[in-house]
Amino acid sequence: MADALSVVPAAVLRNLSDKLYEKRKNAALEVEGIVKQLAMSGDHDKITALINLLTNEYTYSPQANHRKGGLIGLAAATVGLTSEAAQHLDQIVPPVLNSFADQDSRVRYYACEALYNIAKVVRGDFIVFFNQIFDALCKLSADSDANVQSAAHLLDRLVKDIVTESDQFSIEEFIPLLRERMNVLNPYVRQFLVGWITVLDSVPDIDMLGFLPDFLDGLFNMLSDSSHEIRQQADSALSEFLQEIENSPSVDYGRMAEILVQRAASPDEFTRLTAITWITEFVKLGGDQLVPHYADILGAILPCISDKEDKIRVVARETNEELRGIQAAPGVGFDVGAILSVARRHLSSEWEATRIEALHWISTLLNSHREGVLSFLSDVFETLLKALSDPSDEVVLLVLEVHARIAEDEKHFHQLIVYLVQNFRDDNSLLEKRGALIIRRLCVLLDAERVYRKLSTILQGEPELDFASIMVQALNLILLTSSELATLRDLLKKTLFDADAKDLFLSVYASWCHSPMAIISLCLLAQTYHHASTVIQALVEEDINVKFLVQLDKLIQLLETPTFAYLRLQLLEPGRYIWLLKALYGLLMLLPQQSVAFKILRTRLKTVPPYSFSGEQFKQLSPGKAFTEANHVGGSQIAEDGDGDTRNGHNGINFSSFLKDFVRVQEQHRAHSKMQSQVRCSTSSSKDIQRPEEANGALAVPDTNKPPSRTSSRRSPGQLQL
Repeated sequence: MADALSVVPAAVLRNLSDKLYEKRKNAALEVEGIVKQLAMSGDHDKITALINLLTNEYTYSPQANHRKGGLIGLAAATVGLTSEAAQHLDQIVPPVLNSFADQDSRVRYYACEALYNIAKVVRGDFIVFFNQIFDALCKLSADSDANVQSAAHLLDRLVKDIVTESDQFSIEEFIPLLRERMNVLNPYVRQFLVGWITVLDSVPDIDMLGFLPDFLDGLFNMLSDSSHEIRQQADSALSEFLQEIENSPSVDYGRMAEILVQRAASPDEFTRLTAITWITEFVKLGGDQLVPHYADILGAILPCISDKEDKIRVVARETNEELRGIQAAPGVGFDVGAILSVARRHLSSEWEATRIEALHWISTLLNSHREGVLSFLSDVFETLLKALSDPSDEVVLLVLEVHARIAEDEKHFHQLIVYLVQNFRDDNSLLEKRGALIIRRLCVLLDAERVYRKLSTILQGEPELDFASIMVQALNLILLTSSELATLRDLLKKTLFDADAKDLFLSVYASWCHSPMAIISLCLLAQTYHHASTVIQALVEEDINVKFLVQLDKLIQLLETPTFAYLRLQLLEPGRYIWLLKALYGLLMLLPQQSVAFKILRTRLKTVPPYSFSGEQFKQLSPGKAFTEANHVGGSQIAEDGDGDTRNGHNGINFSSFLKDFVRVQEQHRAHSKMQSQVRCSTSSSKDIQRPEEANGALAVPDTNKPPSRTSSRRSPGQLQL
């Protein structure tokens, strides 16, 4: 201190803390001259003492004017030192940096000015303080005082120039500093950071691309900034980096892919578009580096396929096709299970396009990694089955194609049909709304005969009798009406003289016993007319209920369709197909006379030509004769009927045994119905007991669930109309 006072006049020191800028400036010039003389004489001890005086007595002074004077004095001392300033920077720079946090905006302004002048003198020697200077500038870029901001920008430009020309700058030490600040929200700081990233990236000797994963997320974060200028700067920087990636032989795709996947789900559409664009380029360029990240990338792409923005959808679809076209083996990190899990998760997406692409991915994996997919089948099978209830027909059809791929071997085929029946049982609406579509498509994909045989086998042992009946009725209707099952119908028509057809008939018959109308329809289709007539005769009062009559009505309507054209043509030879006539007359007698179905069938039977009957046969089958008289028709004519059932076995079929099976199953259904009625009655009685005051005024209400009896139908023939 004493040395400093001896070389600096008291008037200079006094003026250095004066409130007037001009006096402080003149005093600083005096200090510059004194330091220059001391430097020329090599008296660095006195220079050090002078710098300490300026630091301790001025820059750290509680008086603002002293602090201003100290900053100007330090800058002047540096200018006076010129080339020898480097050895005193450890004394000069720290107090200036400390002044950047001063409460007085004017002091902060003078600190910027002082550091600017110091930097101009020392240039490259300044780099050792770069991290501290960068930190200070980052804060000053958001300063509340416009003058301080302006001064900081000037200093910032000078520092950038020094860094770009220096070979002492350490990018490794700088990156952690940059990374810490990349998620700052202040717009001025963001501009400051993007500016530095752009400048450093322009320096050939600085490898910013190698450190891109450290600050890439921050740049993407800036794409959604409210300031258009910041969004533009961030986008420009990202575009430049993407171009460098395309031209660089060595890029860390993996770390950046993780960032891009997260940003692809951003609520900001510009960020999503940029992220998905980067992902597209990565998929094209990344090669094996990206294989372990395929599942994450797919998870980002699938939602974007349904994005509300056209540009994003287009890029996402392009990326999806690129990714699906890559052939990767599990040995290089290709995780089938992870990709399958992503596809399964997106099967529940609210967007149809995403669900469709998820199914395409499962199908693709089945083509290229079938064994791997099957090993994870338990994880996705239930979700695939639930997808059968999808509101989109296209999704349902794709699900069925995937199921068909899985069911190529018998084990998974059996599993599929079992699960399908279980889903139909648990969800009645699925059978009602999607049943026909599902069964028909599976018949196309997996062979109709194979599907019907398996369904019949499963339904044969179905414990829930009501469901079994409904399911059989649905399958029977599909069999009779679907164009996809025309081949199966043609095969069944050959039941009486073809071994394969007979085997199919016998396979289906067991489960069709759950529905009387299904059995009758099957017999008419298989041309086992004698057995059809026998089944009709075997029906008892409880079988002729409303549900049966509704099904019978549907069958009568179907008899008028092209499916049964062969049957109607056979009526041209009533003498040969007399059991067909008997079966049809039997159905006619079961129908209420006022129903539309009765009138349709009666009109059809009236058109049967009488000329092929013998006189006695015509009398017996003509209107007005008792239906039971048809049983006395001559044996020779009966034997000529298509099924030859009079011998109780045609083509090796024991119809008597099958009739017993039908009767047994129907008895089970009747017993089940009675038990349900008893439960309902018991429940109703319990309610009546709880409310005895209502018993006296209660009226007898007929049980609408009870099947209508033949007796009651005869008493009121016009009561039931279909």
